[in-house]
Amino acid sequence: MKKQVEDKKAALLEAALKLFTERGFHGTSTAQISKEAGVATGTLFNYFPTKEDLINGLYFEVKGELSRKMGKDVQTQKTYEEKLKKMWCNLVEWGIENQDKFLFVGQFCSSPYITSHTREVVMEEYVFFHDLVTEGLANGELGDYPPEMITSIFYQSSRTIVDYILYSEPQDRNKAIEDGFQIVWKGVAK
Repeated sequence: MKKQVEDKKAALLEAALKLFTERGFHGTSTAQISKEAGVATGTLFNYFPTKEDLINGLYFEVKGELSRKMGKDVQTQKTYEEKLKKMWCNLVEWGIENQDKFLFVGQFCSSPYITSHTREVVMEEYVFFHDLVTEGLANGELGDYPPEMITSIFYQSSRTIVDYILYSEPQDRNKAIEDGFQIVWKGVAK
């Protein structure tokens, strides 16, 4: 029974992801999400009492997945630059492999429908990133810039590189990822 419940919830989140990225929040009804998920509209409300609860649940799930991918194997790297580069590669590769999710994060990261509570809980998942930036500032690896600016430049630049790779189709994807990192590194390093 628990598997069936998880399957329905996962189907609803997957349908919401698809429709929110295609049609936006206001252009997507709960009936459309339920139909896309293959469940009754009432079933959606058993899991998510409101459409706002659904988008916040989806945001939490997607950002959590992204944070786990970003932090993977970062601490196994030897130098500070290698740690930041590993995080960059993880982020860009996740964006390429999960285009709908990456688009969703970009579309809704500043949305008024994502509650401050959801944002606060999600940011707890990214402490490792903020700690890495703080470490780089403290040890002189990074220039004397506000940490929030560095994290924003890092993330926004990753979106640019993901778009470049997806729509320009460079011959060497790994080189494009490396070149993107070098541009960011030269911009934020001391």
